[in-house]
Amino acid sequence: MFTGLIEGVGEITASGRQAEGLKLTVSLPFPAAELALGDSVAVAGACLTVVETGSKTAAFEVSPETLARTTLALKKVGDRVNLERALRLGDRLGGHLVTGHIDGRGALRERREGADYFQLKIEMPAALSRYVIEKGSIAIDGVSLTVNTCQGNSFTVNIIPHTARKTTLAHLRVGDQVNLETDIIGKYVEKLLGSKSEASGVTAELLARHGFL
Repeated sequence: MFTGLIEGVGEITASGRQAEGLKLTVSLPFPAAELALGDSVAVAGACLTVVETGSKTAAFEVSPETLARTTLALKKVGDRVNLERALRLGDRLGGHLVTGHIDGRGALRERREGADYFQLKIEMPAALSRYVIEKGSIAIDGVSLTVNTCQGNSFTVNIIPHTARKTTLAHLRVGDQVNLETDIIGKYVEKLLGSKSEASGVTAELLARHGFL
């Protein structure tokens, strides 16, 4: 589990196919000695397992499923990626609950520069739009952000200077693809109400019992 508050940006130093998957080696913005084999790190928002460590790097194996859902298959040596180590019990939750399980890829369709921020308009797969709401949370390449507006299959977010400095989002250009993880709470609500509705229908009583009314 992660928060979406990026610890730093790393650089891909090696990338190679491994059977149907991929092995990535990434330079670290924090001491490699603080990582152990088997630790989880969000790389561009995708939860990956540490399989090797070097003096300043960590290596990760990327499964075919992760390659199919994320932008990691498009990454090349020299590309920069957002990094966050897994949340520890007792840590402050400054962003929102992020699992590192990417729902799909989005694409940057518009970038608007403001006086002290910039706005990104992201197009998302149609299947994800039901989980994205105004003022709700979303993770873009692992960064916890608040949705400003959503319309159809697109939404907008504002990027403040601090986030621009500490993440890769400032380098996005129109057409670039990004990893998207929608808020996990919406998925559980849909599952809960779906299972209940199959049996007895979604009623006012059901919604009230679960705190929605």
